[in-house]
Amino acid sequence: MNRELEKFIKVYLDYDQAYDTSGTLRPTLHAFKPEYVERVREGLETVLRDRQISTSEYEMLTDIEFDGEEALYSYLQEMFRYLFEGGIEQPMPPE
Repeated sequence: MNRELEKFIKVYLDYDQAYDTSGTLRPTLHAFKPEYVERVREGLETVLRDRQISTSEYEMLTDIEFDGEEALYSYLQEMFRYLFEGGIEQPMPPE
């Protein structure tokens, strides 16, 4: 996981922010410099492809617990679609 993605996850996908599905996350990300947005995209693609983060590591970053890696990676894949592929709704982590 690159530094930009780690920071993005800590700030925008943490427990306090991840459940806010008002539609501001994508515009917030894309308001940053294109280089930062691309690094977040690259980081998330790498994490998804190589399964670089465990549920416990994700929980340490966000305070959000997933039942297993399949649930975590399903959420991250949906988040990728929302942020970079025009997904309609921002996904919400488990409650």
